[in-house]
Amino acid sequence: MSLNTVKVPTLEQLGEVATELGLALPEVDLSAHHQSLAAAFEAYSRLDRMPDELPPVTYPRLPGRRPTPEENRYGAWYVRTDIEGAASGKLKGKKIALKDNVCLAGVPMMNGASTMEGYVPDIDATVVTRVLDAGGTITGKTVCEYFCFSGGSHTSATGPVHNPHRMGYSAGGSSSGSAAVVAAGEVPMALGGDQGGSIRIPAAFCGIYGMKPTHGLVPYTGIMPIELTLDHTGPMTATVEDNALLLEVLAGPDGLDPRQYGAAAKPYRDALGSGAGGLRIAVVEEGFGHSQSLPQVDAIVREAADRLRGLGATVDSVSIPMHRDGSAIWLAIAAEGATMQMMLGNGFGFNWQGLYVTSMLDFHSGWRSRADELSDTLKNTMLLGHYMVTRYRGHYYAKAQNLVRRLQRAYDEVLARYDLLLMPTLPIVATPLPEASAPVAQILQRGFEMLANTAQFDCTHHPAMSLPCGLVDNLPVGMMLVGKAFDEETIYRAAAAFEKGVDWKSLKSS
Repeated sequence: MSLNTVKVPTLEQLGEVATELGLALPEVDLSAHHQSLAAAFEAYSRLDRMPDELPPVTYPRLPGRRPTPEENRYGAWYVRTDIEGAASGKLKGKKIALKDNVCLAGVPMMNGASTMEGYVPDIDATVVTRVLDAGGTITGKTVCEYFCFSGGSHTSATGPVHNPHRMGYSAGGSSSGSAAVVAAGEVPMALGGDQGGSIRIPAAFCGIYGMKPTHGLVPYTGIMPIELTLDHTGPMTATVEDNALLLEVLAGPDGLDPRQYGAAAKPYRDALGSGAGGLRIAVVEEGFGHSQSLPQVDAIVREAADRLRGLGATVDSVSIPMHRDGSAIWLAIAAEGATMQMMLGNGFGFNWQGLYVTSMLDFHSGWRSRADELSDTLKNTMLLGHYMVTRYRGHYYAKAQNLVRRLQRAYDEVLARYDLLLMPTLPIVATPLPEASAPVAQILQRGFEMLANTAQFDCTHHPAMSLPCGLVDNLPVGMMLVGKAFDEETIYRAAAAFEKGVDWKSLKSS
């Protein structure tokens, strides 16, 4: 009896494969190939029978439950859990929420997408294990945008996430639920993900602290990928100290993530009491005055910069002209790279070594038979990405990746003279959520209109943090601080000085 578990194609099926590849094989040649591949399919069957190499799950838990409407006022929770970590550690007594693109074994995960509903991971992401090892309690999974492709909070299959500062307004995205539950005071800290600003955008809209660490500082293992060179995960918190504390727990290599470069965690909280005195901060003029910028937002951020000067920092204006080109560079990488890896590559793609969550790959691949369910923001991205890959051979993805080095140098030349760059996180404040019947044009506008300053730093990998710095019409404004690679401490130092020295809610405009 054959032990083959991988289905061997018939001669006719192999001919169909040849046609898909553009091969015109005579039948005699096709038959020879068919016979030659018998041993290869036996090898695949042997591979199929081997147990997968997956990390163990060590902390007990139940599957969790869907929250009631009464306990989910903002639409921000997907699943509520109560998973306790170690008996002691840095996070003992802390409650942490996870963005629902993070694998939590035995607990449902849908990453905002109807096509993923029903998937239950069989592993814990590295960041989950680190939170639990540090004594934290995981209180649930938070709603995110449909496969994380929106800067708004209106595309999740579970419905919109509301801004705790004003119902009916966007909480930002794609880590919308994480920002909302922190801003609402339901948890002190949460995890978000950032490929174009998806930690910093909702942090700015909701008035909390959101850190996109240096690329690779925090392992992405066990989190649904979008594009390996853009994938970041990091802390979203109500205070700077909690942000630094959570990063201390999350950071450092795990031996599985090829995005990592070996950088270890640091005692980030040690920098919090140093004050702003002596810091050199460069206000990047190209971060202001975008076509969609609200003058009140620009004014608030400039006033916040003046407050840092008043706290002892040297604050100068600088010009980095290439900053305005950075969003075009990012767009090619995000649209083409995500189409090829996250969608056509079933989330994981090829050509890298690390942890492939095969159960997720298999489940996610079903999107092809349900593509009409995808969000308009994702459809828009895929239409662009697939067009450029198939009609232009991936040329512009490749050129954009080359140009990232020039963009990095443009920032680094200024960071050689200054400790930090400063600009508005977003050119706007939270906008009204689109109605369920809104036209596609409005859905797309609300999904992408805020990316002007955030996306560049996903390409260049610099650490960048949004901190609340004022209010426009009683909606939070975010100020973004950008540092040298792996210099999160200096960002925390400035953020803590501002948090302590300035009542950000007193900086108001209408």
